[in-house]
Amino acid sequence: MLLIVIGFLGGVLTIASPCILPVVPFVFARSDRPFATSRLPLLIGLASTFALITGIGIAGVSGAAQLDHYGRYVSLALFALFGVSLLFPALSARVSGPLTRIGNRLLALSDAGSERHQVFSALVLGAATGMLWAPCAGPILGAILAGAALHGASWQTATALFAYAAGAATSLAVVSLVQSNVLKRVRRIAGAGEPLKRATGVLILTAVVAIAFGFDGIALAHVPSAPTNGIESRLVGWLASNDSRAASRGAEPEAGSRSPKPLPVEGRLPSLDGADAWLNSPPIASGDLHGKVVLVNFWTYSCINCLRTLPYLKAWESRYARDGLVVIGVHTPEFGFEHDVGNVKRAAADLSVRYPIAIDNGYRIWQAFGNQYWPAFYLADAQGRIRYHHFGEGEYDTAEDAIRQLLGEAKGAASAPQRAKPDAAGALAAADQADIGSGETYLGYREATGFASPEEVRQDTAATYSIPQRLSLNTWALGGPWSIGAEAASASGAHAQIAYRFHARDLHLVLAPATDGRPIRFRIAIDGQPPGAAHGSDTTADGYGTVTAARLYQLVRQGDPVRTHTFTIEFFDPGVHAYTFTFG
Repeated sequence: MLLIVIGFLGGVLTIASPCILPVVPFVFARSDRPFATSRLPLLIGLASTFALITGIGIAGVSGAAQLDHYGRYVSLALFALFGVSLLFPALSARVSGPLTRIGNRLLALSDAGSERHQVFSALVLGAATGMLWAPCAGPILGAILAGAALHGASWQTATALFAYAAGAATSLAVVSLVQSNVLKRVRRIAGAGEPLKRATGVLILTAVVAIAFGFDGIALAHVPSAPTNGIESRLVGWLASNDSRAASRGAEPEAGSRSPKPLPVEGRLPSLDGADAWLNSPPIASGDLHGKVVLVNFWTYSCINCLRTLPYLKAWESRYARDGLVVIGVHTPEFGFEHDVGNVKRAAADLSVRYPIAIDNGYRIWQAFGNQYWPAFYLADAQGRIRYHHFGEGEYDTAEDAIRQLLGEAKGAASAPQRAKPDAAGALAAADQADIGSGETYLGYREATGFASPEEVRQDTAATYSIPQRLSLNTWALGGPWSIGAEAASASGAHAQIAYRFHARDLHLVLAPATDGRPIRFRIAIDGQPPGAAHGSDTTADGYGTVTAARLYQLVRQGDPVRTHTFTIEFFDPGVHAYTFTFG
């Protein structure tokens, strides 16, 4: 139920997000029609079609991709016809022939005919708009889609998806009502009905052209991250922590009680047989874990949130292994370079991770657990039953209490009073949560936001970009020769630059060397000056560093007080791949 409520709230917040912009012209084009018989059915058709098409896609129905692909072009054709009819109704009727007459008939049903015809017409146009709506996969929609795609469609995920779409339609309805009243006043004052109608036609045709050629995605890449993303992230975090607390509430002792309440049973520990390979250990089967308390951690080695949990995992493994605890890392990759087992092996050695690691390149273990998060913890007792889980960072004391409790159950006695002592330094140190004003930012065009270079993004093509003199907070820009791919931006020549205006104690950047493995030399600056004492663990006080492997690099660590700065990095050699900024 909570996911459904949060899904609806996430949809409501979509009105403040850039991803709703392509839909707006089609909704507002009918602002002069009655709400109940025209705009409301249109919004219902929009929400229903979006939820249905997306739902079919995540359920994996055969042909869903083709349905979405061709439905998109049918919708574009319909709205192009709609725009031409608004702009040149007489010309449209003479030139387009029978097809235009069919389209005009459909559109005319909104102006004439029975109320039933008006409702039907609005529903059809709403359905077409829903096919065009490709909302940005913000945290809430991402959680809904990931859950459905990874462990199957269910009535909960389907309802949450409809709730998300209904929330967005609700916001559009409110704005449409307000806009309609404004238009009526303008018409009364200036008699501007026909010019406004033609202007709407121009706006619709512009939107159709932009969507058809992908210009909408390129333009949105220049728009800073939606202000709603932070709110959505907090809602998702609340959902995840609520989930975790609901399952682990029994781990906390009652007031006045000497022993903790029993941890709930959440199901059986899934098999780890789906691993592609194992590091630090031969393959581990379910039978090998009988009688052991098992902690399974989902992670990926370039994820900053995952890295910051490693000191605790290593400390627990070191402290409690002799008491019967087995820690297993399940490495499920996000970026392409993380599929390389050699990269993972090197990273594990650099990070001093010595417990067993299951390589889950095929996401089979991820799916067996129904997992949705990096990082995620699942704790099973000696009988192979999951008794505790937690998503994300934090609540380490609660997790350790659960470990100690299950070890006590297994051996019939409480663990020794000494607790684990994590040792966190560099990028692995806990984030300064009270002073993070910047969020994860991808540089590949598939998920990029906040791009501020004045040049248009040229996807998968070498181009020259420039850095403006001033950047707004949480915007970034490229300077020099770059090729922007779906996953990363790659330097096409020497002296390529990246600039980012940020507010956080730590700044990290996921980087990979050239395809041939040659190291890439770089230098960073903060507000145009060497970082000095604010340099990160992968840079010197003069700002110099070298990209030698595909991983996360800590480039800045500010002291107190944390201030807003402009970060720049220049790569002296060509070929570097830059994936994502993260902060701490």
